[in-house]
Amino acid sequence: MFKEISTLTRSEAEAELKALATRLIELDTAYHQCDAPLVSDAEYDALRRRNEALEAAFPDLIQENSLSQRVGAPIADGFQKVVHTQPMLSLDNVFSEEEVIDFMDKIRRFLGFSSTTDIDMVAEPKIDGLSFSAVYEKGRFVVGSTRGDGTVGEDITENLRTLSELPQILKDGDSLFDSAPAMIDIRGEVYMSKRDFFDLNRAQEGRHKRTFANPRNAAAGSLRQLNPKITAERHLQLFAYACGSVQQPTWTTHWEFLEQLKKWGFPVNPEIRLCHTVQEMMSFYNEMRDKRADLPYDIDGVVYKVNHLDLQQRLGFIARSPRWATAHKFPAEQATTRLNQIRIQVGRTGALTPVADVEPVNIGGVVVRHATLHNADEIERKDIREGDTVVIQRAGDVIPQIVRVVPDKRPTDSQAFIFPSVCPVCGSHAVREGDEAIIFCTGGLICPAQAMERLKHFVSKSALDIEGLGSKNIDTFFRMGWLHNPIDIFTLEQNHALELLSLEGWGQKSASKLFEAIEQARTCPLPRFIYALGIREVGEATARLLAEHFGSWLAFETAMHEQDAAEKLMEIEGIGPIMAEDITAFFAEPHNQELLTHLLPHLTIQSVDKTDHKTTALTGKSLVFTGTLSHLTRAEAKSKALAAGAKVVSSVSPKTTYVVAGAEAGSKLKQAEKYGITILDENEFLELLDAP
Repeated sequence: MFKEISTLTRSEAEAELKALATRLIELDTAYHQCDAPLVSDAEYDALRRRNEALEAAFPDLIQENSLSQRVGAPIADGFQKVVHTQPMLSLDNVFSEEEVIDFMDKIRRFLGFSSTTDIDMVAEPKIDGLSFSAVYEKGRFVVGSTRGDGTVGEDITENLRTLSELPQILKDGDSLFDSAPAMIDIRGEVYMSKRDFFDLNRAQEGRHKRTFANPRNAAAGSLRQLNPKITAERHLQLFAYACGSVQQPTWTTHWEFLEQLKKWGFPVNPEIRLCHTVQEMMSFYNEMRDKRADLPYDIDGVVYKVNHLDLQQRLGFIARSPRWATAHKFPAEQATTRLNQIRIQVGRTGALTPVADVEPVNIGGVVVRHATLHNADEIERKDIREGDTVVIQRAGDVIPQIVRVVPDKRPTDSQAFIFPSVCPVCGSHAVREGDEAIIFCTGGLICPAQAMERLKHFVSKSALDIEGLGSKNIDTFFRMGWLHNPIDIFTLEQNHALELLSLEGWGQKSASKLFEAIEQARTCPLPRFIYALGIREVGEATARLLAEHFGSWLAFETAMHEQDAAEKLMEIEGIGPIMAEDITAFFAEPHNQELLTHLLPHLTIQSVDKTDHKTTALTGKSLVFTGTLSHLTRAEAKSKALAAGAKVVSSVSPKTTYVVAGAEAGSKLKQAEKYGITILDENEFLELLDAP
């Protein structure tokens, strides 16, 4: 079990968030793009849960393509792109009755309801399949797509047409439904029944072809076929349960929408229930948990949705998920296995992270081979040793995790694990900073592991995204002395083209593709370039903040060399003093200055184009709220201000543009008067929200 978040130091939290983000990117790509999940849903959920808890405790450390900033994975090669009418977002999770109660309390607080107000909720089984979107125009099915990265999905129109359960025309009885919206985006889940899954695997075995790990993989692999005939041969089914964009809906609740789906001919899960209290929601959850094994399809929890659409609209969204819905996941499982070896990995920041290699063990259909041990203190506290029999759990703070050692099965010659005092890669001293738990290699730029990891970060999907320069090739080119820093990437063709062709597995075609990818990477959007630099504390979200604030690389770099650079950074909502210190320290480092001097001539860094952004009278303005508003809750007001392009800050300074004051405004109002800042009442604020 990892340390409680409240006891973590900033360095511990940073190291863990970076490790989590890297792992989650890998898992998302495998799940959404390759239909080959590396871990179970429970394991993924627990990993995501730990990530969210850490981000809540350390909001300025959000980084590494955080889950809070993204959904799914980019579309795979071979599929056309479809831009969703509205983003296909993911859901936050809860795992206990206490968390369900907390979820409902948050909704009431946001809406300004009393703690005793009942809110109608629709409870639905959470189908373990592949999400789809089906767009209808004038009642006819026109485009189908997968979730993809949440914004852009894969075009699976012809594949969806092969599903007999998907209506091609929205009918009411035998005639075209006259009141069908001019456009509607129906969403749901394609799944494969347990029986059809077993039949498919038997058939695959008979043909000596790859079998599927579970029904979800089978459904996803079957639906995402480039040849629709293969999809048609598989027995796929679907449930419809949501609406994206729609023109002039005739329903006011989610329950009414589900009834309308039935009239149009969509399959709607018969287990869905309208609940009025938390007790009824929990009763539904317990019933589904008990019926889970007997259902003809797989479910991994239940979903709760606010029934009234006007309340859904008020609640809105936060980052990658709606405020008005959540998934209540079923508990995970444990298994016992042998810990074969404890390995030490070295990251690009020099953090030494222990990893447990265990005897492969099947936990609920998923083979687990590794578990992160977090740090030296964790190993010592649990007295984890090589050769131990250990209990591994697929849920908890970070997954897979070693819950405990089984002392009775410990070998008689067992010895306590001694954490290395030197870097296992470069031999430099490994030290702790102050009372932090993370041990760092002091080798810095002379440590090959750190240099390689920085190069891998520079070319990663969320950075320059250079296809062909994956981890394996970076390792190879680094060992051969071709790559030492990012500059060498852009001189690779000039210096090593002939040598590359002589390597096993490389030919003219593959080499040309690599060099083309490098050439394309020479033009890089500003947020990606800032992220690619690997500045401590700067993840994707922060890189976007910086890019949108400064607009261009020249403006950003110039500001970072000015005397008040840290103060300018802290004016940006979401950037605190520690992050500001790390960013300015990066630009003050002579080696980084030299690297940028020689790197920038190889690149064209695209400035942020704000012409497409909706602008209002509040765009770019800095707002502080104080007192009690009469028409909006504080959370609603902040959400609307952010949507209008404003920056909402917590304290008043001379650089604050407006202070929005409600009833019983306190010291912030006095500060605003002291600085001569414009004070708005609630009505004036509402007028500015839509004013050009």
